Amino acid sequence: MDMTGFGAPERKFHRPDAGITVTDGVVVSGYASLFGKRDQGGDVVQAGAYAASLTALAEGGRRVKMLWQHDPAQPIGVWDEVREDATGLWVKGRILPEVERGREAAALLAAGAIDGLSIGYRTKRAERDGKGQRLLSELELWEVSLVTFPMLPEARVSAKGETPDDQTWRDLAQIFEDARRGLAGR
Repeated sequence: MDMTGFGAPERKFHRPDAGITVTDGVVVSGYASLFGKRDQGGDVVQAGAYAASLTALAEGGRRVKMLWQHDPAQPIGVWDEVREDATGLWVKGRILPEVERGREAAALLAAGAIDGLSIGYRTKRAERDGKGQRLLSELELWEVSLVTFPMLPEARVSAKGETPDDQTWRDLAQIFEDARRGLAGR
């Protein structure tokens, strides 16, 4: 059964087996989606599912957005490279420390408090197989988010070679203090 034209946004969480690499505290790279892996929702992204979307974005001079927890009001950086290969959807980008939520995301990544990736997309073509899985063959990719809870267990970030400096710890402490004050004021 072909499921075309579904307009509602969907999200697909992924936790990379190999991990996402974080360098210089702000450069993030790794796989946001793997082909042929069933996620917790029973979906399987097929090879080539992103090709048309990535072509359309490039031709239109647009980029896939880097968001915090799928919130369109909270962009935290830019994806400089988004491409398909035989394994899945590979991304590389920069968290922007000039943005408050970007600084928070970088600190949380460095501390290991968050480590997931998730894609936001619209299904253009899919069908169900005999096992009840939805096989996603064409997706319109909108964004890739850093998230707390990925749906695909392999979609995890692993910060390598990063040791937070004193300023990072002070920034993190301030984030928690601001949150505490906000909760106390309710």
